[in-house]
Amino acid sequence: MKQPTLAITTLAILSSFNAYAQDGMPITVSGFGTGALTMTNTDQAEFNRVNQAAGVGKDARPGVDSNLGLQATAKYSDSVSFTLQGLVRKNGNNDQFGAELAWAFAKIRLNDDFSLRLGRIGLPVYMISDVRNVGYANIMLRPPNEVYRQVTADNADGGDIIYQHSFGDSTITAQAAVGRTKVRAPGNYYLEFKPVISTQVVLENGPFTYRLGHSRATFGLFENASLNTLVATVKGAGLSAVAAELPLTDVKGTFNSAGISMDYNNVIGQAEYAKRKTDTRLVQDTSSWYVMFGYRYGKFVPYVSHGDVKQDSRRSFETLPTTGPLAPLSAVINGAVKGGLQSTTAIGLRWDFYKSAAFKIQMDRIKTRDGSGYFINAKPGFAGSSVNVYAAGIDFVF
Repeated sequence: MKQPTLAITTLAILSSFNAYAQDGMPITVSGFGTGALTMTNTDQAEFNRVNQAAGVGKDARPGVDSNLGLQATAKYSDSVSFTLQGLVRKNGNNDQFGAELAWAFAKIRLNDDFSLRLGRIGLPVYMISDVRNVGYANIMLRPPNEVYRQVTADNADGGDIIYQHSFGDSTITAQAAVGRTKVRAPGNYYLEFKPVISTQVVLENGPFTYRLGHSRATFGLFENASLNTLVATVKGAGLSAVAAELPLTDVKGTFNSAGISMDYNNVIGQAEYAKRKTDTRLVQDTSSWYVMFGYRYGKFVPYVSHGDVKQDSRRSFETLPTTGPLAPLSAVINGAVKGGLQSTTAIGLRWDFYKSAAFKIQMDRIKTRDGSGYFINAKPGFAGSSVNVYAAGIDFVF
């Protein structure tokens, strides 16, 4: 659906919710957003977040870390409700803000422990999947790119079943979701996950939360002219063994993750570890992680974090010729199977200066390895560089 049409449709539906509210149906309308400026200390490459077609350099811009969301929930009965969430942010289509329908589901409460959701739901891929776009709900200004770029899908059209039960001081939540989704990526191509299955188990005990997650999908990369040409050229050159490791469709992939968070005696901590595996070397196998610690001084929370990502699959085809007529093709192939490698050390401060609003500043020191990391539009000579990223913004909910 085209972005303007989607925005109009979302607003129309939310307006109709207000009409229902006036007729007596219980309606809850809420929202969230972030207004931020982000910049770096270089114009040799651009810093962005997942699925953004453009980023920032030395000139401060609002697009990377800013968004606006609106959510409405209509309670039809004690056991049935309907939820819509619209989100405006920078995306993979162009350098403009676009509107999207992030959630649109019916929730059916089956009994005290089980509930069912049908429609467009958020995928439980990460520890903060449901609130990754709600800056106010998180200490850090943004989720670490090292982990949160590994799976690009936020939601899926399908459904899930959720089990939640309390045992003394502990609460356990188990969730299993299944659906399909398309994700428009930078470069004007898209990934289609069909199906995607995502499960997680979360244990909350006092100040601690523990999480285990597993996701698997069959996916494909479509309308990617450069990759289509590359694979066709590889096959035409008679490199069938190499082509067999570069499928673009019907690719199997898994993503396993574990996380922990705490808020104990003013000490705040959060960590995640994840492994991605796929059947194509064009979407590399990776291991990624981050840790964050902060300390609460009244309304202030200074914090520090560190994240890293490494590639588990091989970063080259060692048997390809490095001289002769096939040497240029070998270089392109080996470049395509290299994923972004980088580490980030960040320091920041959160100030809850007003009810339901927080001011944040954060500086990231990103070190790239054997390439340009996750930076985009990199110029020759940028590979292996270190970059400072500066951001300041206000998170709010209403």
